[in-house]
Amino acid sequence: MGLFNLFRGQFIDVIEYPNENPAVLVHRFERFNNEIKYGAKLIVRPGQAAVFVNEGKIADKFGPGTYTLETKNLPILTTLLSLPYNFNSPFKAEVYFIRTTEQLDRKWGTATPVMMRDADFGIVRLRARGNYAYKVSLRDELLTRFVGAQADFTGDAIEGQMKTKVVSACSDALGELKIPALDLAANYTEIGDRVRANLEPDFAALGFELLSFTVESISLPDEVNQAMDKRSSLGALGGVMDQYTRMQAADAMRAAADNPGGAGNMTGMFVGANLGGAINASVQPPQPAPQAVPPPLPAAPAYFAAINGASTGPYTQEQLKAAVLAGQVKADTLVWAQGMSGWQAAGTVPALAPVFAAMPPPLP
Repeated sequence: MGLFNLFRGQFIDVIEYPNENPAVLVHRFERFNNEIKYGAKLIVRPGQAAVFVNEGKIADKFGPGTYTLETKNLPILTTLLSLPYNFNSPFKAEVYFIRTTEQLDRKWGTATPVMMRDADFGIVRLRARGNYAYKVSLRDELLTRFVGAQADFTGDAIEGQMKTKVVSACSDALGELKIPALDLAANYTEIGDRVRANLEPDFAALGFELLSFTVESISLPDEVNQAMDKRSSLGALGGVMDQYTRMQAADAMRAAADNPGGAGNMTGMFVGANLGGAINASVQPPQPAPQAVPPPLPAAPAYFAAINGASTGPYTQEQLKAAVLAGQVKADTLVWAQGMSGWQAAGTVPALAPVFAAMPPPLP
């Protein structure tokens, strides 16, 4: 019985890897000095692939299924071992089981900020994070570069290098796309697609296939966020002020139309003209600033007049002259303009005194 067990221990007749540890990407079958028996059974479970290696050279590969190891399904290994056709002797070879299932939800993030030049805010520092999915490729790079004689090769042994390449590819993608900081949140899909395109050759060189890449968030520095908040607040306030100005203009013109008095008509006329100009200015699209033009001429002083106990204006000197001729502004009417210390009678204002001097005296 002992002799039978001895001979049985020298030959392997079933090759399989039943362990389902999700962290193990590549497992070397524990053959030690035992030889694989001709006609042995190879069991490859779903989500696995088996690779035979002879003296560091990749030989035959098998997908999921059960196989009887013969020369017809080991053509490369048969050639490497120089075994005759229909060989019956045991042979030695390394057998690796590769997990081919997807490695999902692998997290990535920028350990240090990524610098980006932005048209609105200048140089900004970005932090980004997301996830990606990959699987082991059935090409030879992984076994020849990293696995070697290791019994088990896990994702932790390579994902640090993967994440370094992810950050580098993310920086390149942001530089290539030139997306403004204000628009980054609306372009996560485009950024993720570009990063994946940049990463696929790097993953393939490591022996992996990149299946998906997702950008979950890109965060900006606090000072940039504060500037963005101020800009949005000013934009909202600008819309409110525009509506308020239009409403005030409409109310002023309506009030002037309802007042039949001369002063009311004149007030409505000037207020309506001024506010109407404000409406037109708000409606008209902004025009480009003129280039290389002289500064405007100094404006004539604008006067305000106290008519019927209310402040009206502003009026130009010509408009006040017309009001004097119409009898609506008299020498004792209080007026004020910028630069005056306070309200004073129109007849005492040096710039307006000649207007009253030219007026005829009242009829006897």
